[in-house]
Amino acid sequence: MAPNEDGALARRRAIEALRNGVPNSDAVRQLGCNQQAIEDRFRETLGDTKDGRSADGMLVAGDFGVGKSHLLAHLEHIALDEGFVCSSVAVSKETPFYDLNKVLKAAVDNATVPQRTGRLVEELELAEKQSTDRFADFVASVARSTFKGDLHGVFEASLMAYIRSRDPELKSWIEGFWAGDRIRVALIKAGLREIGERKYIGVRTPKAAELPPQRLRFLVEMIKGAGYAGWVILLDELELLASYSVLQRGRSYAELSRWLDISNHPGLVTVGTVTPDFHTTVISSHGKNDAENAPPKLQARPRFESIVSDAINGMDALGSRCMQLQSPADEEVRAAIETLRELYSEAYGWEAPEHHPVAGSVSAQNRMRYKVRAAINEWDLKRLFPDSRPEIESEVHHVRYDEQSDVGAEAGD
Repeated sequence: MAPNEDGALARRRAIEALRNGVPNSDAVRQLGCNQQAIEDRFRETLGDTKDGRSADGMLVAGDFGVGKSHLLAHLEHIALDEGFVCSSVAVSKETPFYDLNKVLKAAVDNATVPQRTGRLVEELELAEKQSTDRFADFVASVARSTFKGDLHGVFEASLMAYIRSRDPELKSWIEGFWAGDRIRVALIKAGLREIGERKYIGVRTPKAAELPPQRLRFLVEMIKGAGYAGWVILLDELELLASYSVLQRGRSYAELSRWLDISNHPGLVTVGTVTPDFHTTVISSHGKNDAENAPPKLQARPRFESIVSDAINGMDALGSRCMQLQSPADEEVRAAIETLRELYSEAYGWEAPEHHPVAGSVSAQNRMRYKVRAAINEWDLKRLFPDSRPEIESEVHHVRYDEQSDVGAEAGD
């Protein structure tokens, strides 16, 4: 393999990601990010978290194509460099935001541990860290939380079984439970009996509804106990909440309030992205009027009455706490496209010509995604067909806030 072949491959991966509108690690590192105010706030939040001070989560608003996903990828690099475990979660049909268990499972599945590439719990290497002070603090915090009733006894019991058992199959199952799989208390009890630990034998199976918020608390403490600064959760495309039913949206607003208010989860940092007109179009009286319609829907269901105030707080946050993505200045755009041109040239061993947006064309529109893809498409055509004179057309994507009856429907909704 030629000395620069690895670098060329990484650059091609970056170009391919940008061509598809999904920036990857290589692309973000090459192009950087021009959202300095948001980056400064994020770094301040990480610093406060490291120092043990509470800091509320962040919301960022920006139109489709202006760089929300690119920003989150950039923030992920910062978080990993600062010693945080980081998870990116995109709201989707498979990950309905009102279902904490599914969101949390997605966060675990997508977690990246600094300088590691495997699954979260495995990469924490708890077995190797049991003699550290941080791990001892973790065990003590679990015991305190269990005593106060903040954690169900099954977490402390499973932790004791995990620490003391030599059964790799049991350890693997416990890791799966921590990551969101179904609980089987009988297996934990059997493991405790094998090691002669009788203290936790009386532990009972918790109610399913109790587990997700407690699992979140437990995992944050575990990550810190493994020696990391905390857990950063990046929530992308919160505007997809608009496709839910009114009741599901109300539950989602309550969940958003939970993620943003991290006072009960020291070490957790959350950043979410949403479109700037979401509050006007979905929450306010100028649109779907969730501010008036969602609370009664929740109050009408006894099991959701307790989250009405959280739902209201979540809606308020979407209206008042969003930091706006700034459109790049012309000079910043030119610098980014020039960096991209150099990246493309190195990726394909072909000198890409300067890109000059044509007035009224897609590359002249005020969305960075369109500018980037137009330049890449132009270079592709000129590289493959040197005599071509490409004219690239595109339609502007407009976010729709229509409800979809098949999105995450479940009994009782």
